[in-house]
Amino acid sequence: MSRIEQLNRQKGAEGKGRGRWLALSVLVLAVLLVAVDATVLGLATPALSEDLKPSGTQLLWIGDIYSFVIAGLLVSMGSLGDRIGRKKLLLAGATAFGAVSVLNAYASSPEMMIVARALLGVAGATLMPSTLALIRNIFQDPRERSLAIGIWGATASAGAAVGPVVGGVLLQHFWWGSVFLINLPVMVALVLVGIKLLPESKNPVAGPWDLVSVALSLVGVIGVVYAVKEVATHGPTWGVWAAAVIGGACLYAFVRRQFSLPSPLLDMRLFKHRGFSGAVLADLLTVFGLSGLVFFLSQFLQLVQGRDPLEAGLAELPAAIGAVVTGLVAGRYARKYTVRVIVTGGLAAIGVALAALTVIHKETGYPLLGAALLVVGLGAGFSFTVTADVILSSVPKEQAGSASAVSETAYELGAALGIALLGSVVTGVYQSFTAPASVSAQVADAAHESLGGAVEAARALDPQTASQMVGAAQDAFVDGLRLASGVGAAVLLATAAAAWFLLKGQELQDGIEH
Repeated sequence: MSRIEQLNRQKGAEGKGRGRWLALSVLVLAVLLVAVDATVLGLATPALSEDLKPSGTQLLWIGDIYSFVIAGLLVSMGSLGDRIGRKKLLLAGATAFGAVSVLNAYASSPEMMIVARALLGVAGATLMPSTLALIRNIFQDPRERSLAIGIWGATASAGAAVGPVVGGVLLQHFWWGSVFLINLPVMVALVLVGIKLLPESKNPVAGPWDLVSVALSLVGVIGVVYAVKEVATHGPTWGVWAAAVIGGACLYAFVRRQFSLPSPLLDMRLFKHRGFSGAVLADLLTVFGLSGLVFFLSQFLQLVQGRDPLEAGLAELPAAIGAVVTGLVAGRYARKYTVRVIVTGGLAAIGVALAALTVIHKETGYPLLGAALLVVGLGAGFSFTVTADVILSSVPKEQAGSASAVSETAYELGAALGIALLGSVVTGVYQSFTAPASVSAQVADAAHESLGGAVEAARALDPQTASQMVGAAQDAFVDGLRLASGVGAAVLLATAAAAWFLLKGQELQDGIEH
């Protein structure tokens, strides 16, 4: 080979390498879009509650309907991306996400907000599987892919940090709906740059998109999660049992149907891979333990400790910083110390940090909260990054969309269940507080709906009575938060033990794939 040919080939390889990393910069914008949206909602909850006056149940639905819909549609959207093209689906979903964010910003009632959040979930379901699937196809070298996944995860964590801070600034100067409008510039940048930089990829031998499977997965997931949520909140009723039976039957039918289709929506044989199943379980239960806590922590910082929205957002930064730091090095350490050591250690660290939060009270100083959040972030960065790598590495690149969708389904389903169950623990304990005897039944009922409702209702009372009622409500809320932290800690420590056995012998790939 001549010297000129060698130089041309080297330049081509360098150009291709730069193209890979520029394409990754577009993909992380999509992650940033979803992460920012998820975190600013928790920060805006007190202001939203004051304006829209949702009931306690409506407030939980506002918090978790987004995750419910995403969880129900992720598998379908991941499979759709495999068929029509992941770039096409990503850009269409980003456009829809930005448009529906405007609807969220201007919602005028709890019912409208719930519908808007559900539609945002539909759009969001197109984004996450597409980003991971494109990473799987763009980065053929496993070590490069591990770093790319680390950057992907770190961006999600950075978004979780940026969201509360930017949201706090907006909430101090504008109405709560402004926190959703920050999605628009990110969406515009993603679409304009993505058109130029992202390569298209899809499964060349994928069959037709099975709409029956789409319906079964959507109804199944939403039915089961709804039943779990309602049992935790209101106890078993005929409606709850009906939802559970219908949801369970649909999921069973979905699984049976996948085995019978020549081109299934989701290849169920993936779950025969022990590392794949263990990574999915770790994802689901990690988020389960975290999400309910995070959803209520912003309320604790603002409504119990009296911090303003910006201060509350800054107080939550250690978790994101920890996740960014460990996410970037997780792949390297997993190759050095094995996958199961890193994942198990990450899960155990989160469990211990949540256990530490079982001793918090209204006057707890920030050092304990900050340290616990930092450890949670460090553990999550290790666990999430390595399990995502394991899931993507376990399948051929043609099935990257479906595998990514399974990973993201576990994440979103864990978030939905965490908010539903751990949130219901907090709500159940909170609603047991006793209002002062002089308070009318109407005011007491409003106060028992949510802590934000209690603060709002207290404004109509004399200062002494208002102080007594808010103090009792805050004590009950903290009691619920402590109990939820304990439940989350138990779940995470049990998951760490399970991961130790399920991930035995699992390794990340080395070298370039051919």
